[in-house]
Amino acid sequence: MALKDILDKYSIFSPFQSIMICVLSLPLTFVATHNLMQIFTAAIPPFQCRSNITLYHKRLPPDPCTRFVSYSTNDTENCSEDYGWEYDSSEYTSTVISEWNLVCQWESLKEVAQSVYMAGVLVGAMVYGPFADRFGRRAAVLWCLLQVAVMGTGASLSPNFTLYCVFRFLSGMGLCGFIINDLSLAMEWVPRKYRSVVSIFQSTCLTIGQIILAGLGYAIRDWRWLQRALSLPYFLFFILAWWVPESFRWQILADRSQQALDNLNRVARINGKKGSGSVTLEMLKPEDQNGEPSARKKLTPFDLFRTPVMRKITISLCMSWFSSSFCYFALAMDIQRFGLNIYLVQIVFGCSDLALRVLCMFTATYIGRRFSLCFYLLLAGIFILSGLAIPTDMTILQICATLLAKGSLSSAIICSYLYTAELYPTVLRQTGVGFTNMIMRLGGVVSPIAMMTKIYFDFLPFIIFGVVPIICAVPIMFLPETLNSPLLDTIEEVEKGYWKDTPDTKSTKTQETQNVQGTRL
Repeated sequence: MALKDILDKYSIFSPFQSIMICVLSLPLTFVATHNLMQIFTAAIPPFQCRSNITLYHKRLPPDPCTRFVSYSTNDTENCSEDYGWEYDSSEYTSTVISEWNLVCQWESLKEVAQSVYMAGVLVGAMVYGPFADRFGRRAAVLWCLLQVAVMGTGASLSPNFTLYCVFRFLSGMGLCGFIINDLSLAMEWVPRKYRSVVSIFQSTCLTIGQIILAGLGYAIRDWRWLQRALSLPYFLFFILAWWVPESFRWQILADRSQQALDNLNRVARINGKKGSGSVTLEMLKPEDQNGEPSARKKLTPFDLFRTPVMRKITISLCMSWFSSSFCYFALAMDIQRFGLNIYLVQIVFGCSDLALRVLCMFTATYIGRRFSLCFYLLLAGIFILSGLAIPTDMTILQICATLLAKGSLSSAIICSYLYTAELYPTVLRQTGVGFTNMIMRLGGVVSPIAMMTKIYFDFLPFIIFGVVPIICAVPIMFLPETLNSPLLDTIEEVEKGYWKDTPDTKSTKTQETQNVQGTRL
């Protein structure tokens, strides 16, 4: 198509793009707060069976889940709902645990709630990737923002635990759908040389969310008000996102050339450019490889595996996504073994990623996406395995190795988002991002199972978590580099390797370039 590379050839990072990135990045600062909020909303405060407090306040059994049977003996029995529990409200005014008595024999329901939320994230990756390829990136972003706002607020009003889990499931769906579409919508409006900077900036917003959670969790000790404080801003984000236009690339391929032209002219006006009138509907018609207008084909997730290059890309990226998430969540869940304060943990988690995010920006921008992804996966595996050689009594070194490994995995995840969006063509970009994101969530689900292998040998889980990212980094080395390459639009372009301008592709684009010499966006 005639305007295939117009943003790259004739645009700098314009006022429109600056505003758009800010609008799309604001909601990202609250994503991590929803992912991790149960650390505070489902915290377990000190508790005691109410029967013990009212009758035997001078003599309490060592297990708060039991009660004395009588005054005269030390015999105990399990405390039941008939008696209920009393909770220490000095640190938390109210939590999900104290609200619905999720303690003792019902303590596992706390993990069920988080698992239900993660299941929603998994379903969101399956649903909102193909949804965006069919109905548009902007439509998916708007719908997901509204879904998070409504369902998150609904969770704070839940009258029972079951309804709470339903709202959390739907919130997880919306958040995942927003993340996978937010980046791609930004990438399709940003010149190629700024993609890595934008990706790192958005990932930094995700990291900031962990710090925001620590601050709000410390200030708001009632779980319902904390849930509202983290959900209500999404109504504002939903309103602001209406300003962001749909991807003109998607509109062209969806045979909506008039809408694409209107959006391009709108962007030109925002940027104060005068040459938008030279863009015509004829220039925006999608074409096949023979130069003839082509109808938009209905594609499915099976097309991710149908052709050789697409199959290699999908399998390699799935391995990368799985290993990053598999190891990241294992370290994130296990770091509490160091005995740090719960609020301090969140700040350390957030700050530990920032330094490597800066390094990630430089490597992805100046060296390449493929190298960066391989490098951070290998680095994470090395740091995890090195932790096995550090004596257990050297806590500081253990913490440093863990945080460096976690930061490397976090950088690998960010590189994966950027690399995935650039490797897949526009017609399947969101389907591919959604599918690989689903594999990422599977890694998070499998991670606790691998941790259970410590019952055989204490060091076995860390060997697994160290070896897996190293193995999964190998296939990435055989993928094409996308640094300073155009975003491809069709499967045919992917199969022919059009990430770099070859002599053949240059000759076919010469006439297109001449048609838009006067255009400025």
